[in-house]
Order: sequence, then structure tokens, then C-alpha cells
Amino acid sequence: MTTPLKVVAVVGSMSRPSKTRALVDLVIETMGDVEQVDARVIEIVDLVPGLAGALDRDHVDAATADALNAVENADIVIAASPVFRGSYTGMFKHFFDLVDQYALANTPVILAATGGSDRHALVLDQALRPLFAFFQAWTAPVGIYLSAGDFDGTTILNPEVFERIDMAVKDVLPVARLLADHTSVSA
Repeated sequence: MTTPLKVVAVVGSMSRPSKTRALVDLVIETMGDVEQVDARVIEIVDLVPGLAGALDRDHVDAATADALNAVENADIVIAASPVFRGSYTGMFKHFFDLVDQYALANTPVILAATGGSDRHALVLDQALRPLFAFFQAWTAPVGIYLSAGDFDGTTILNPEVFERIDMAVKDVLPVARLLADHTSVSA
């Protein structure tokens, strides 16, 4: 019997309900249809009290420390943020500023973003991909971007989105399973 893959999603939205959270939930659901996963969603909005004033890792509260540890020990990370002024949200970046520099090396990461229009789709390659390249993470070749027109509230309407999610999931799951199985054999 295989151990479930630890999937940790970080949602950079600062409000609820959140289109970005709806996208993350769909990605996790799609993963669960293909592979056994143990998923956790971290919403940055919940961490603001213990994260916003922390200048370094030693000054975060217990909830933020737990969230950072979860990300650092994940088999797969889903990094998702709404676009704010052409990039990810500031608190999303602040959270990842506190992640250990080497903790995500070779970790499969799915990049996802939501924005007001298709003009912001490059956030995946111009902002998120370089952030995770710094961590030496393995980012899925396919990123997932949705604009406001892809939703009715937080319900995803665009059928092409499901294809992109499928591609991203099929890219990361074999890599994550190989790494997780190799790690458990080595331990």
C-alpha cells in the first residue's frame, strides 16, 4: 500500500470567498481522483495576525510556523495567488520569504493564479516561476491561470481550465510519487 502524497496548497487571497481558493480546491479534487493524497490548504488571510509583523522566522506565531513546516515537508506544493498589481499578493510573498531556502529543492510545484483579465496571465511565468526557481523547486510546465470571465462567483465555468488542471496534475503526480517512494526507501 502506498502512502498518500502530502499536498500543501498556499492560497494568497486576502478575502473570502475566493476564486483562487475555488481553483485550488478543484486542483486538489482532480489530484484525488488520480492518486491518494493527504491535502492541506493554507490560506494566507488566516495567518496575517502572526505573519504580517514577523521580520524573520523566529518571530512568527505557532500557526504560521506550522504552515511553514507543512510547506517545507510537502510532496507537492500548489502555489496560488490572485494577481495584485501585476504580481502575487504581498503577504503571499512574505510567507515564502520565510520558507527555508533549500526546503523546496526538487519539490514538485503547481503554479496557479487568478486575475481580472487575461492580460495578467503572464504572472505565472514572470512572477511565480522565478520565485520557485529561487527555491530550486520543480515547477510543472503547465501553469493554471483563470480570469474573472472563467467564473460565476466562485464556480469555474471554462471547460478549458479542466484540461489545464489535468495536464498539470499528470505532470506532477509521477514526479512526486517517484520522489516520495525514493525517500521512503532511503529512510
